[in-house]
Amino acid sequence: MSVNSPENILLNLPDEQAATVRGIFDELAARGFPRQRQTPHITVTFSPNMAPHVVERAREILPSAVPSELSRRGVVVFGTGKKQTVAWLLEATDELENAARELSALNPDGRGPRWVPHLTVGLRLPRDVVPSYIDALSQITPREFKSITAAEAAYWRPSVGERVVLA
Repeated sequence: MSVNSPENILLNLPDEQAATVRGIFDELAARGFPRQRQTPHITVTFSPNMAPHVVERAREILPSAVPSELSRRGVVVFGTGKKQTVAWLLEATDELENAARELSALNPDGRGPRWVPHLTVGLRLPRDVVPSYIDALSQITPREFKSITAAEAAYWRPSVGERVVLA
């Protein structure tokens, strides 16, 4: 458990899809890329200490939006420094998108009513390996893996190891 990791409202994948993503992580590591250890998930909003009213609103609005299918629409790179993050860019249903935007806007540490749905597949990668990482990712990702299911919404507090299912 990391005391530096923020609290999150996140969307978990079904076990089979999470296993597929972990298999991709394993294959990338076997090819010499940095090992990815994060649990595959989609972040809705995060904060050093999530405000209780945000969690309560998530408990109210996410059950009607989850489960939900998100379509993979491409690869995106976050960051401009020496370390960058590679993620699959996802397209959500209107209902899930609206719920995520509302929660982000309610979060005092959020980015206003903005949400970029994505699933991180390469966290804190050295900038110089990003192009070859993306190439390897495209080679090993199963072609039929075109959508990702947000099977469950949860509130995750890594500092205390607490996970509360919201939907």
